Amino acid sequence: MWPCITICRPLLLKLRSRYAFSKDTRQTLVSPSKLIFRPSASCTGVGKKWTRPTGYDTGLKTYNSLTKQKEPLILAQEGIATWYSCGPTVYDHAHLGHACSYVRFDIIQRVLSRVFGINVIHVMVITDIDDKIIRRALEKSVSPTVLARMYEEEFKNDMLALKVLPPAVYLRVTENIPQIVAFIEGIIRNEHAYATKQGDVYFDIGSIGDRYGKLMGAGDATGEPGDREKRDSRDFALWKASKPQEPSWESPWGKGRPGWHIECSTIASSVFGSQLDIHSGGIDLAFPHHENEIAQCEAYHQSGQWGNYFLHSGHLHLKGSAEKMSKSLNNYITIKDFLESYSANEFRMFCLLTKYRSAIDYSDASLNEARSSLATITAFTHDAQAYMRGQLQCQAVEEGALWERLAETKANVVRALADDFDTPRVVNAIMSLVYHGNRHLQPITKPDRSPRSPAVFGAFLAYIREVFEVLGVDLLDRKEAHSVDSSGTLENVVEQLARFRSDVRAFALSVQDTPPGEPAHASPSPCSEKLPLLKACDTLRKDLASMGVHIRVSACVCQWGLLKGGRGRRSYSVSFIKIVKH
Repeated sequence: MWPCITICRPLLLKLRSRYAFSKDTRQTLVSPSKLIFRPSASCTGVGKKWTRPTGYDTGLKTYNSLTKQKEPLILAQEGIATWYSCGPTVYDHAHLGHACSYVRFDIIQRVLSRVFGINVIHVMVITDIDDKIIRRALEKSVSPTVLARMYEEEFKNDMLALKVLPPAVYLRVTENIPQIVAFIEGIIRNEHAYATKQGDVYFDIGSIGDRYGKLMGAGDATGEPGDREKRDSRDFALWKASKPQEPSWESPWGKGRPGWHIECSTIASSVFGSQLDIHSGGIDLAFPHHENEIAQCEAYHQSGQWGNYFLHSGHLHLKGSAEKMSKSLNNYITIKDFLESYSANEFRMFCLLTKYRSAIDYSDASLNEARSSLATITAFTHDAQAYMRGQLQCQAVEEGALWERLAETKANVVRALADDFDTPRVVNAIMSLVYHGNRHLQPITKPDRSPRSPAVFGAFLAYIREVFEVLGVDLLDRKEAHSVDSSGTLENVVEQLARFRSDVRAFALSVQDTPPGEPAHASPSPCSEKLPLLKACDTLRKDLASMGVHIRVSACVCQWGLLKGGRGRRSYSVSFIKIVKH
């Protein structure tokens, strides 16, 4: 179960009391189940022009789909961002196309809250009544409610598995029908919607003139199928009259159910009122869904600008295909199936390697790139820890240059995140830091007495871990480490075995001192009696490799690594490395 975060409820109630029933909209609460809306004026505004909000300037810039360019992110309240996102229509398994959008926006929300100190109040709707749900329920001979609850639960579990933070609250459409009916009544009273004799209600696009099409342009509107009583082919349904074998609710226009777009306008307004900071979703939702949301909200609230910023994530494509991953195209991979072969960390790194609003190609090569990046960071972490423990001998470190490199990286990361959440630049900055760290961690064949600099590597590791923790990547991999061996016994046993092998090998390679008066050999070699020991060491090394324990031997150190891989994994990744002197 994906529980609602109750700690945010007092703030949500405060926002609701401040905005949802404000003087600007002149709304009066008459009962818990129904609102009466009293419009104050006709719709205002000048066409599709975006108005820069007044309020708290965060110092960030974000790409706004309303203006097709980066804009300063200005919030209505200092330190608080109101954020609404369209949740899933729960009629089937969630797939990687969904996951990509939710993970990308989860990253942005984490950055806002943990880097820039902004409290994100995120509300998500669960569409649990829809044409697709009804059709699938009939196919499976179950009620739409049972079907929706089953896939809703699966979606929430998938999000938890991908480490996506839950919203402050999620709201189901079927639990907000009275509010939706009241919202439609308000739009009708404002003369922006009309009812037909059949009991349908349509939004009247002609009534708002050139203000329709803020996201995609009015010329892109092709309309949706409907009856002959529609005034304009572009008019879309707010309420659909009931049909046989379909769930329905009472309304002033007869029994029926909500249209698709009205649910989001109603639910977002019920929490945040007449003003919203940020609205997010996949780019495929920009038209008609988000376009129609804007029209509905501005017609209802009698405002010229309801949502200030619309953020859209790019499509996920299968490599070599121009088509997005989609259930309707039957070209999707479920989240559950994906996690049989890859980890949540690897998928998140995959998302971090491209800008959130860019299309992204899914392939084994792109996933392996993400996996390789994580492995590089993990290997650097273990080498740096070995150096700090005194188990890895290197040449003198240019400590001053490394401290400067760390300070420069920190500044670059903040600049990148403030510039439309540019995560590829962040990853590149971290990988560059790792590269410069690795340059100083090259083992030497003969230990010297040069000064050591463990503190700077400790600072490197702390910062790298902090950045990825903010982005939702757990470099410690606590869950997987626990599944391999929660007690640490396996690690200790392997370490002792590697140490014993190292000691035996060192003894076998040792050469006796040449007695006085006897000529010294140009290339001393182990005596024949010790050769079986060397052979046994090599055999043990090969046997351990087949079990996932790999030992690397250099001139003065022995490194061992326990490699892991769950069921269905296509390759292994390093879990930990110990260094044993010999």
